[in-house]
Amino acid sequence: MRAYRARAALASLVVAALGSGCAAEGPPEATRSARPAAETGAQRGPEAQQQDARKAREAAGGGPARRGKAALSQKARAAAAKKWGLKQTPLAAPPPPAVKPRITTRKGFEVTGGEGLPPVFTTVPTKEKIVFLTIDDGAEKDPELLRMMSDLRIPYSAFLSDYVINDDYGYFEKMRDSGVALHNHTLNHPYLPGLSYSQQKREICGQQDKLEKRYGSRPRLMRPPYGNYNKDTLRVAKKCGIKAVPLWASEAFPDHMEWREWDRDLHPGDIILTHFRGEDEWEGSMPDMIRRVMQTVTEKGYAVARLEDYV
Repeated sequence: MRAYRARAALASLVVAALGSGCAAEGPPEATRSARPAAETGAQRGPEAQQQDARKAREAAGGGPARRGKAALSQKARAAAAKKWGLKQTPLAAPPPPAVKPRITTRKGFEVTGGEGLPPVFTTVPTKEKIVFLTIDDGAEKDPELLRMMSDLRIPYSAFLSDYVINDDYGYFEKMRDSGVALHNHTLNHPYLPGLSYSQQKREICGQQDKLEKRYGSRPRLMRPPYGNYNKDTLRVAKKCGIKAVPLWASEAFPDHMEWREWDRDLHPGDIILTHFRGEDEWEGSMPDMIRRVMQTVTEKGYAVARLEDYV
């Protein structure tokens, strides 16, 4: 009997060891864990499967809760549009893509030997009727702009030059705290192709350092002053951590729009440029400019989306 028990114990140990060896040689953990879940789903009844399908459809469309929240947000935007004198309520942008589109340099904007350098573009590849609003330099610091954009919930991106923001860094800190991304527009707004590599490095990397120190993050986007650049510009930008160089397809003023494209129209993914300017330089204020650009965008059936969700 004692010999029988010993042989049985030995057999159990062998079986356990073999089982352990099979598990180690089996499929990866993800494959093993997914298999029981699939079997459980297949064994569920028709009602449970219909419920799963309904939940999947709701997730694709945002679900009732998300749609309800969007409706409330649009109602608040309508009230803000009336308050700020907009002729129409700005349209709500669709949810951002799960995967950002691949950005490439626009044809005709390449530099010789520029492979692997940050892409230069005027339009983001998308089929959605969305555009992106960007504001350059930082000379005018109108508190009404901050209130207006916050009330209207219109996303925008700021490309800042230190020589015009350094008298009031706090203004752009408020902007950042409201969710606006702050990007690089060089230290002193020079004509970059006229500078040496080292001079461009000081302008671009120097502004990267300033913005990181002041606002806590290093920009991923850079817009060269006047939209002018050369290969050294892109080489320096890449070295300083810049991932892309967005230019623009149209420009907004308080009293008119200017167009880069031959058809003088908006297109899905277009980037709109404007500037931090006031009535001393413009025929109107920054809120006047927002009213003009939003009238154009909304009448054409477009919504303003957040550039950083796509680039």
